[in-house]
Amino acid sequence: MNERGYPNKEFRKLVEYSNEARKNKRIKFYEHKKPREINWNAYTLSQIKDAKETLLFIKNTVENCILPKRKAGRPTNYKNLAKAILICESLGFTERKAEGWLEIIGPFAGIYEKLDDRVIGNAYNNPEVAFILKQIFDKNKDSDGKLMGDGSGLETSRRQNYGINSKSTKEFLTSIVDSREIVQAFDFSGKDESKAMHELINIVDGDSLALDSGFNDRELVRKIVEKNIIPYIYPKKNNKINGGNGWTEMYLDFFTDVIAWLTEYYQRVHCESFHSAFKRVYGIVSKIRVHSKFVQVSARIILHNRARLSYFRKLK
Repeated sequence: MNERGYPNKEFRKLVEYSNEARKNKRIKFYEHKKPREINWNAYTLSQIKDAKETLLFIKNTVENCILPKRKAGRPTNYKNLAKAILICESLGFTERKAEGWLEIIGPFAGIYEKLDDRVIGNAYNNPEVAFILKQIFDKNKDSDGKLMGDGSGLETSRRQNYGINSKSTKEFLTSIVDSREIVQAFDFSGKDESKAMHELINIVDGDSLALDSGFNDRELVRKIVEKNIIPYIYPKKNNKINGGNGWTEMYLDFFTDVIAWLTEYYQRVHCESFHSAFKRVYGIVSKIRVHSKFVQVSARIILHNRARLSYFRKLK
């Protein structure tokens, strides 16, 4: 025991042992839960109905959005532009390829005008389109309350030198998802992931939030607790229990029942799984301008959430 009677020395030993167990699988300390099993009937049904459901989702959600106040000048159908971007990203097409496909499938999403590739490309940099996409994201992200967050680099450019050397540029996507891997909040503005997480906390609600030790920050814990969310942030080896503002309670819980605490903490694997799947499905962020990149990632996250929600609804 030391300062204020907290067992900081014993706490640090427990953290050290937990760290060793994470590295050495032969140390029997915590047995990880089995991954969620895929319901193949629901998965197969989701895949079969994916095209039809995606187009109906795009049509209905965009049509229900509120438009920003119109500017003076030639009227623009911003809803059609938002639909075009969502279709483009769902198919993984360039604007040139999307132009032709939109003539065929556009009417199924309520697009009856011809949109050429330049119009579609410029739409990614349109603030009115971003306004529509934000509404869609906000309305289609119901949560189960178990939250977890992390950051991961998305590849934004790739240069190859005659097949010998390749260089890639990555920008961070910081996300908070629930245990079904439905995205609740995200940042792709170029901020440091710790700073981004501080801001994302302000716009989520839930029962608990699991983060790795990279987010080990007393001020962040204070913000989480003020939202009535229980934090599970993995401790660093030099941490003390005493700290106040939810910090003490969090690490006393770790010390008194480490297995129960780690069971909640390791829920964060769902955020890692989301980032891995997101990069595998959508690949490189191809847009160049900052705003266009954000719109492209926003559209992809909307489509990801739609697919996840569709799958889980079919389980019922």
